[in-house]
Amino acid sequence: MERRSLGAAALAVGAVGLGCMPMSWAYSASQQRGDHALRAVHAALDAGVELLDTADMYGPFTNELLVGRALKGRRADAFISTKCGLLVGDQHVVANGRPGYVRRACDASLRRLQTDVIDLYQLHRPDPEVPVEETWGAMAGLVAAGKVRALGLCAIGARASRRPGARMHDGTIRQLERVQQVFPVSAVQAELSVWSPQALESLLPWCSARGVGFLAAMPLGNGYLTGTLTPGQGFEPDDLRARHPRFTAEMMAANQPVVVGLRRVAERHGATPAQVALAWALRQGPQVVPVPGTKQERWAVENAGAAGLTLTALDLAELDRLPPARESWD
Repeated sequence: MERRSLGAAALAVGAVGLGCMPMSWAYSASQQRGDHALRAVHAALDAGVELLDTADMYGPFTNELLVGRALKGRRADAFISTKCGLLVGDQHVVANGRPGYVRRACDASLRRLQTDVIDLYQLHRPDPEVPVEETWGAMAGLVAAGKVRALGLCAIGARASRRPGARMHDGTIRQLERVQQVFPVSAVQAELSVWSPQALESLLPWCSARGVGFLAAMPLGNGYLTGTLTPGQGFEPDDLRARHPRFTAEMMAANQPVVVGLRRVAERHGATPAQVALAWALRQGPQVVPVPGTKQERWAVENAGAAGLTLTALDLAELDRLPPARESWD
């Protein structure tokens, strides 16, 4: 498979990644079992997945520990992406971009992941009290020290970036322009899916023009685009979807036409709605790597199979006509 450079690292083009967050954080705690998660990671690697995306805040810390255990004896098979910059407290999350903290956080992630180098180290969120150039400079120092191969930036929340008349990702692009003056950005991670295509407006073109990789977060709409969720089914209290406006019974019912459209295209290809949604993301550009999250082996394998699904011009046109999702992630 053709490979694309991400700074000093490399990642396969046309492949699907694996978001590890649901394995130990934010989704249905009753279904989070270490043995199942380990099998999911191994199955994904066997199916051709390379990128494993995690963060120190997931758990917190338990997700990186899980990935570290899963990669024992298989480190060479994986491209590890993790993040720093957010601290999880009791019912709140705060940013910390102080250089000293960034260096300590990286060392701790290396220990938990049981590796001597992180392929892609991402700034999860900037610290409003620390100039982003200072945080990024500390991260660049980790590259110089051989602890990290490439740096990435996660898009800031749409609400935080909005000004009157501004596009959704203008705030993130302003940050990217600033940190690029310090050290090259190798990848940007932001939401991109059939029902949330806003990154196509300005953020993805910015990346394309500069050869920057794009990690498509939430490409399955936090599970909704798989067609396996039922309006009004309810979620466990600790599941982030239990309090999200897109996952009320009313909104899930209102957004059913999106799932129906995915299912219609899937039936033509003998595929699943999830595979069509991921194939759509892959078709948005050669630098796009969708990173669907899962904690189950069967879904990890199914998602990986989307790399082999070729959507036609007719399929893409039909998907582009689907109605946008109601209610915002922010």
